[in-house]
Amino acid sequence: MHRFNQPSSTQAEQFRQLQSQLRDRWQSVDLFDQDDHDILVVPSVSVDQRELGKIAGFLHYEERLLFSLIRLRNPRTRLIYVTAQPLSPIIIDYYLQLLPGIPFSHARERLLLMTPYDSSRKPLSQKILERPRLMHRIRQALRPKKSYMVCYNSTNLERELSVQLGIPLLAPDPDLLYWGTKSGSRDIFKRSGVPCPDGSESIWTVKDLIEGAAELWERQPSLKRMVIKLNEGFSGEGNALLDLKPILDVAPGQASHEQRVTALSDRLEHLRFQAKSETWAHFSSRIPELGAIVEAFIEGDEKRSPSVQGYITPNGEVKILSTHDQVLGGPDDQIYLGCRFPADEAYRLRLQNLGMRIGKILAKKGAIERYGVDFIAVHQPDNTSQPWDLQAIEINLRKGGTTHPFMTLKYLTNGRYDLSTGLFYSQQGREKYYIATDNLQKERYRGLMPNDLMDIITHHRLHFDSSTRTGSVFHLMGALSEFGKLGLTCIGDSMQQAEEFYNQVVQVLDEETNPNTNSDDSLSYPSLPMGWSISEYCND
Repeated sequence: MHRFNQPSSTQAEQFRQLQSQLRDRWQSVDLFDQDDHDILVVPSVSVDQRELGKIAGFLHYEERLLFSLIRLRNPRTRLIYVTAQPLSPIIIDYYLQLLPGIPFSHARERLLLMTPYDSSRKPLSQKILERPRLMHRIRQALRPKKSYMVCYNSTNLERELSVQLGIPLLAPDPDLLYWGTKSGSRDIFKRSGVPCPDGSESIWTVKDLIEGAAELWERQPSLKRMVIKLNEGFSGEGNALLDLKPILDVAPGQASHEQRVTALSDRLEHLRFQAKSETWAHFSSRIPELGAIVEAFIEGDEKRSPSVQGYITPNGEVKILSTHDQVLGGPDDQIYLGCRFPADEAYRLRLQNLGMRIGKILAKKGAIERYGVDFIAVHQPDNTSQPWDLQAIEINLRKGGTTHPFMTLKYLTNGRYDLSTGLFYSQQGREKYYIATDNLQKERYRGLMPNDLMDIITHHRLHFDSSTRTGSVFHLMGALSEFGKLGLTCIGDSMQQAEEFYNQVVQVLDEETNPNTNSDDSLSYPSLPMGWSISEYCND
């Protein structure tokens, strides 16, 4: 991916020296940036751009870090936010109006927006590096020794950006990225003693993929399905399901290894891809480039997809931030759609313990900042002592889909997460819950511009109430007009209240975009039940 891919030993050493400054600043950063700092936010989604292209409106995922603007509630914080294309002024105004007790003009003066005006399929960090004048303007805006950079994920591009600007990056060293891949995750699980599905090590050829699948089947003759995952797939879009039921005649004990390999090879043309436009020809071409794993598919009558989010300070201390029950969709429930906080009390404390074990291994390897771990939970009704079996499936060594909802909650309420209960409490001591999604998407929403959305929010009073610390916070607003796609976080004092806020937003948007109904007409809408599935509501 361009000349920026290979750092020199000098650059790598400069990067490490810059990051060492974070250890001296950590206490102030942890205390909500109470010292005066300049924060450079580069929300570059620096993953394989062909895989990212499978996501509708992926360019607008740069908006997911706009929760960072809430940091401007500290009157001494200055923030520079860079996006590939200019953000609509009304989106910026929306976030600044969320700041309680801070004059809008005061916050706006401490916010600098910059853009390379480039919508091409390159990571934002690369677009910045390719523009020396933009680099110069950013460098001039930052105060030496009082600045640091945050990003969505850390690669060689972000490392070079950090070194050229002369400011530390609050993110893992790119040399550690392997531990956030599918195969690297499996390695960490084994080292930390965290249970995970049976599967292969890294695979780089189709031949080895077939061999790995055959060996997995032979270890587990009762398998019905396997999952093939590209090492750097994004949001589940790099996954494919291999159904073994049509070839049970070559199952272990029924045929030779060679016959099994032949049958598996023939089945690859019939994989069920989670990305709508994916084909075997394209998918197989990515294996030598990205690597892949093959893994046992966890079966179960009742399954959930919980996750735990942790944080490693520059001093190596591991903290648990949150647990979630994720909502997955797609053909086989492999694609991330949204989440609810907190995770079910039946397993949230176990998630914390497993997440801590994984975080300590990552910390020993030198990782810092945020990490997330995804699990599969299968209900075991006959096991009264442990009714849910937890299997770890992936580490995200970056900000993920649960990051921005939780940080939105934290910054808007200035509350705290309680490890003893796995609950979050506002400053007033009230429990807080939320439902969040990046994928409230319907064809009928296309054409709604951010200004239209603001009119709707204002007219129907859908905004977040800073007095009660409840309501809905919107994001991905830039994707609404072209893709009919919107994100939101609905915060309540109970899960029921959070669900009511979510239902209200969907009901209002459906009413406002129904060509056969006047906006003043009432429209009945089914409530969002417990155990909700966003996919029921996010597809027209």
